[in-house]
Amino acid sequence: MNSLGTIIATYREKKGLSQKGLAEALNEYGYSHSNKAVWSWENDKTEPSGSLLMAICRILCITDIYKEFYGENPGNPLSLLNEEGQQKAIEYIELLNDSGKYAPAKAVIIPFRRNIRLFDIPASAGTGSFLDGENYTVLEVGEEVPADADFGIRISGDSMEPQFINGQIVWVHQQETLSTGEIGIFFLDGNAYCKKLKDDAEGLFLISLNTKYEPIQVKENDSFKIFGKVVG
Repeated sequence: MNSLGTIIATYREKKGLSQKGLAEALNEYGYSHSNKAVWSWENDKTEPSGSLLMAICRILCITDIYKEFYGENPGNPLSLLNEEGQQKAIEYIELLNDSGKYAPAKAVIIPFRRNIRLFDIPASAGTGSFLDGENYTVLEVGEEVPADADFGIRISGDSMEPQFINGQIVWVHQQETLSTGEIGIFFLDGNAYCKKLKDDAEGLFLISLNTKYEPIQVKENDSFKIFGKVVG
């Protein structure tokens, strides 16, 4: 078993680097160390951390630190060959690479796509307009739409500015309950709204983010329903 310090010193000298030169090279990888730190590693006074050791190996071209440390690497068939045999094996590998026939297959990442409903009649962020459950188009969407969204709807008006503007599509997770402070799509007496829910001792209210609009109180005998929570 070789000491880690000896391995670093040997490869550093092969590379023609001084201890200061190795420290400066490590700075380019985001590690701030002085030549005193390099001296400490090479004399086995301290040891670099795992990620720092990987940077050292890359700078010094140490391709098999396991073999250098233990003397052999059973997982590397080249370690069973002498230097001449290793060179011949490397030359053959280069021929295989140059042929282009044996390159590892590259994984093809297929973007996730799905269909989602976009309601054509906008939910009002101002005066309110009716949400027709049958009047929608189907859009194909990808990762730009939150995974938990069940449908989309266009905002109409300016009462939810600055977070949501007129004509913007909001994406909604369909659910029947919301906590106070959450933004959702609501049905109230024939109109559909995008509002923030306020439910406290003062009562139940639909709140606009634009402060020029007054809260809409939901009264006991009103026809009220929660369509879902705005998630994007």
